Amino acid sequence: MLLVYTQKVTPRIIYIFKHICTNMLGIEIKFTSKIEEFVAHDGFKMSYGKQPLGNEFFIQNTDLLLEHGFEELEIKVQPWGNTVCFFPVSDHSNLPFDIFAASFYLLTRYEEYLPHVKDEAGRFPVSESLAYKESFLKTPVVDIWAYKFKEVLKEKFPEMLFNTTNFRAETIFAIEHGFVFSNKGVIRSMVGWGNDLVKLHFHRFVDRVKSWMKVKRDPYDIFDELVQLVKKHSLSTIFMFKVADFTLYDRNINYNRMPYRSNIKYVSDYAKIGLLLGHYSSQVIKTLRVEKVRLENIIHYPLENVLNASYDLGIPEHFNTLAELEFENDYSMGYPDDLGFRAGTCSSFLFYDINMEITSPLQIHPYIFNSNVGKKYSSEELKKEISKIHERVKSVGGTFRTIFKNEDFSEYYNSNRYYSLLKQIHEIE
Repeated sequence: MLLVYTQKVTPRIIYIFKHICTNMLGIEIKFTSKIEEFVAHDGFKMSYGKQPLGNEFFIQNTDLLLEHGFEELEIKVQPWGNTVCFFPVSDHSNLPFDIFAASFYLLTRYEEYLPHVKDEAGRFPVSESLAYKESFLKTPVVDIWAYKFKEVLKEKFPEMLFNTTNFRAETIFAIEHGFVFSNKGVIRSMVGWGNDLVKLHFHRFVDRVKSWMKVKRDPYDIFDELVQLVKKHSLSTIFMFKVADFTLYDRNINYNRMPYRSNIKYVSDYAKIGLLLGHYSSQVIKTLRVEKVRLENIIHYPLENVLNASYDLGIPEHFNTLAELEFENDYSMGYPDDLGFRAGTCSSFLFYDINMEITSPLQIHPYIFNSNVGKKYSSEELKKEISKIHERVKSVGGTFRTIFKNEDFSEYYNSNRYYSLLKQIHEIE
C-alpha cells in the first residue's frame, strides 16, 4: 500500500490518484491529511503538496485538483524526454510536472467544458483541442506519463509491486444501415430506383432490383463474413446496432424488420452487442430509453454498451444520462474525423463530472481510429499512421480500439482496403 499525504483530500485527488496509481499501476493507496500519521508510517509513502515534508517521494502540486468547477487556464506544453508534459513544477518534485493535474485535465475533457467553436455537426472539433494544437494528439501521453511515473517509483521503492498490462486490439462495428437495398419497403425502394436512374447509377439500379427480389444478397449484409472472421481469429469485437425511428437524420432499417432482428440475434451469439445512438437519442433521455429497451427486447438480456459515433458528446450531461440508464460502457471517446487520443489515453477510465465534482460509474473506453478518417488518407499513408500509433500503444500495454462500419466491407466501398486495415490492427496474417 502507498500512503499519500495531501493537505486536503478532494474528490478530484481521489479520482485521479485511484486511476493512475490503482487502475493503471496496480498500487493500493490510502490518503491522509495528518502529518503525524504520515511521518509514523514505515511503508511506502509519498506527499502531494507545495513543499516536501522531509525526504519522502514528493510530487509538487498545482492548484487544479484543489479547485471547483472550471475556468480558462494558461497551459504551457514543454518537452519531457521523448514526450511532452504541462503544469510544470519546481526541481524539488520527483517529476518535473504535476502528472495528476495534467492527467485530470485530459481525462475529464476539461477543455470541452470551456467555451469553444463547434464544428458543422455541432461537435467539439479536434482543432480546438490542446493535443492537436501542441502536436501530441497521436500519442497516449497519460499512459506514457504513468509508465515513467512507475519507473521513478521503482527507483525509490525497489520492493513495490506493479500491474503488468498487455496490449490488445478491439474493433467496434457500427451498424447504422443493416441493409442498403433490402427490407426498405415499396415506397423507399421506388424512390431509390428513381434516384439511381436520374444519377445514371445503372449498376446500383440492377443490384437494388436483384436484392429486392432476393436474387442477390444485399451488399451491406456482410455479417456472416465478419462473424466468421471473429470466430477464426478470436477477435475482440463489439457490434453496435442502430434501432432509431426513421427520421430526416436517421434513415436506418426499421428495427421491426425480421431480417434485421435475425442478424442482430445471430451476431449476439458470437460477439458483444451495443446500442448505436440515433440523432434524437443522443439528445433526449426519453428517446434513448426507448431505443435501449428495443434492443434489449431483441437480444433478451440487459444492454451494457453504447456508442455515439456521429453526434456531440454533450459533456457532462450526456454521460450522466448514460449512467442514469444503467449503461456500463461507453465507446464514444474519440474524434470521428481524425486519428488520435481525444482524452490522451489508450486505457479505459471512469467518467468524472466537473460540474458536480463526482465520479460516475460509467466506464469510458476511448477509440483511436474511425473509418471515416480513411477519406483523408491514401491507403499507404493510413497504414503508416496506423502502424506508428499501433507501436506507441503497444509500448505502454494499452488497447488499440477502432470503429468500422459494416458498409466499409461491402462491394460499394474499397472493402479490400478496410479488410487489410482490420488485419493490420489485429495482426492477422
